[in-house]
Amino acid sequence: MPTVLTLVARDFNALHDALSDALEAVAGLGNPIADTQSLSDVAIDIIVQGDDHARLRERAGAALAGQAVDFCVQPAEGRRKQVLVADMDSTIISCECLDELADFAGLKAEIAEITERAMAGELAFEPALIERVGRLKGLALEALQQTYDQRVTLNPGAARLARTMSAHGARCVLVSGGFEFFTSRVAQVAGFASHRANRLIDDGACLTGEVGRPILGREAKLAALREEAASLAAPLSATLAVGDGANDLAMIEAAGLGVAYRAKPIVAARADARVDFTDLTALLYFQGYGADEFV
Repeated sequence: MPTVLTLVARDFNALHDALSDALEAVAGLGNPIADTQSLSDVAIDIIVQGDDHARLRERAGAALAGQAVDFCVQPAEGRRKQVLVADMDSTIISCECLDELADFAGLKAEIAEITERAMAGELAFEPALIERVGRLKGLALEALQQTYDQRVTLNPGAARLARTMSAHGARCVLVSGGFEFFTSRVAQVAGFASHRANRLIDDGACLTGEVGRPILGREAKLAALREEAASLAAPLSATLAVGDGANDLAMIEAAGLGVAYRAKPIVAARADARVDFTDLTALLYFQGYGADEFV
């Protein structure tokens, strides 16, 4: 079965430089190159005969080390996914909403330190979330809208990713260990079909310091991936999951294509592919979309 090595760079010159190194790495495997297909002036597919994905990924990684190029190795068949499940904080948007919300309570530094440890896998997600939310008891509800208006921005390529996949028949779902207040708004503006997240409890004027149960964490994200695939009668091989933190790892490892976006080391080491240098449209190129198909 043919294998495809996709290269995505920031610009044409970076792609050109990386391509020669990638082709040399592929040649060293002894597998013939069937074809190269340009996806845009910053992305290209190299089609290779054979299915030794692990060796090709290792050789490509070594050949491209030090270059600002993202790559993906996968079977050529079944690249276009029917389901996208995406984390929100620091993946689809550029911030951690809870950290920014804490800033309005004057607690950003201490809350962000806990967030960082939880996302790195040093702390269990659920108790870390309960602790952080507990410290926000008494914060006025106006801070939620202020956080959204002043701090939340989509990461480059986020809307293009969701809207392009949706236009081609995929179901795109935002699944976050954050909060429904933010996922509902981000899902709408970015073009996701639905969203799942945690619920902050309030008394009508202020946060109570409690979060609704059950808490959506690592296992709930995995369950969401499975449920969304089942709703379309699609196998997990037809799913794509993307995230950055330890609570995303289960869904990333279970998906047909699991991608680490600007991720913590524990996630980057175990994902099928990483996006470290380019934007979220890399996930479209990884699926074989050409730039002329982007929405």
